[in-house]
Amino acid sequence: MTGPVLAIDQGTSGTKALVICPERGVIGSGSAPVRPRYGAGGAVEADPAELLGSVLDAGGQAVEEAGEPVAAVGLANQGETVLAWDPGTGRPLTDAVVWQDRRAADLCAGLAAHEEELRQLTGLPLDPYFAAPKMAWIRRELTREGVVTTSDSWLVHQLTGAFVTDAATAGRTQLLDLHDVGWSPAALEIFGLSDERLPALVDCAGPVGTTTRFGGEIPLTGLVVDQQAALLAQNALEPGNAKCTYGTGAFLLAQTGSRPRTSSSGLVSCVAWRLGGRTDYCLDGQVYTAASAVRWLTDLGVISGAADLDPVGSSVPGTGGVTFVPALAGLAAPWWRGDLRGSVTGLGLDTTAGHLVRALCEGIAAQVVALADAAAADLGAPLTALRVDGGLTRSTLLMQTQADLLQRPVEVSALPDLTALGAGAVARLGLDPHLPLREAVPEWKPCAVYEPRIGPDEAAARLDGFRAAVDTLLERP
Repeated sequence: MTGPVLAIDQGTSGTKALVICPERGVIGSGSAPVRPRYGAGGAVEADPAELLGSVLDAGGQAVEEAGEPVAAVGLANQGETVLAWDPGTGRPLTDAVVWQDRRAADLCAGLAAHEEELRQLTGLPLDPYFAAPKMAWIRRELTREGVVTTSDSWLVHQLTGAFVTDAATAGRTQLLDLHDVGWSPAALEIFGLSDERLPALVDCAGPVGTTTRFGGEIPLTGLVVDQQAALLAQNALEPGNAKCTYGTGAFLLAQTGSRPRTSSSGLVSCVAWRLGGRTDYCLDGQVYTAASAVRWLTDLGVISGAADLDPVGSSVPGTGGVTFVPALAGLAAPWWRGDLRGSVTGLGLDTTAGHLVRALCEGIAAQVVALADAAAADLGAPLTALRVDGGLTRSTLLMQTQADLLQRPVEVSALPDLTALGAGAVARLGLDPHLPLREAVPEWKPCAVYEPRIGPDEAAARLDGFRAAVDTLLERP
């Protein structure tokens, strides 16, 4: 049995770290905020020093609280966030361009003729959400110097000196050949990145170097992208297993096994993880704004924070005819219209904060239903249930709304911080390659199960209202 591991989840709005013991569970934790900056033209940036500082602060807190040394480190990352940096010194040459950033939209429009080729090669639609358009935009607009990579490669270099990325994170770039799990010369050429020095591709579990940042010489043995880390920690190890994480955005992933499954319903096909040289794949759908939409309502003064969702939303019995399409950073899967913006319709003099909160919850839940329906169409069978995690699962109103509109049970994970737990699982596997996968991941158990409280006709009517509002947005020139 291996000793405790330090699992770090470097996310959009903060970093969470856990020290996880195989016998005793979580014995230390830490967290540190990150403050993305929002600007004109869809700009979303973060200070790289703040990203690294949050990793060191949160990790240091967790190790200190545990009060004992750790045997290995695992790191989960944001996926599509990129920056340019000097590989000789490690010095950042740009700010980190966050996954929500839309400034590569014009670049994508100029590459539209290659969209189907890219989808066949990489499993991903041509959209500024993914890393390659941002990398190409940085090269055109900001700097030609150094290397340009996803944020994990820079963080790993800062920690260990290695220049690597894992297969699951590479699958979020639109530069990875989905079938042979190697960098695609054709995709690199399309984006004008053929001359770039790219990080070595490694399995999600296995030693990539050592760090002294958390006391002593500690091997870094686990690397994985955030949503796939949560899928792993949700025990979604069989084809058809699905989960949704409600964080800054909402992300639904469904495991598809050892072969990539091309979506015909607008989802993304990508690497779930590569362990021991064996690749598992998943279907992936995104809602760009979930907690970030709650923060938007908070910034407007409608509510004082996410904790207000239930008390304010429960002050009224329904939406009062208000429909909220919370596409505040565009519509992702299955529509892929990042140019669109959100809408609130049906307002009246009697509209209250409660109606807006309920309409927001319904808008988030309806988008997740669209993702679940798309996954079911691609898998050839409906999802039997949906396992969920993330901060917004604390809202009874949102989770009940989700079950009502989905017409399936919604099972809330009993364990918080699943992305960090997934990073811990791959770190343990990297430390002990003979450990069975099922022994590395947490035992699955829900802390709550929400059953639908309305019938299918009412659910369909409410979804039709939301889809009509989306159709109105889609029809705009």
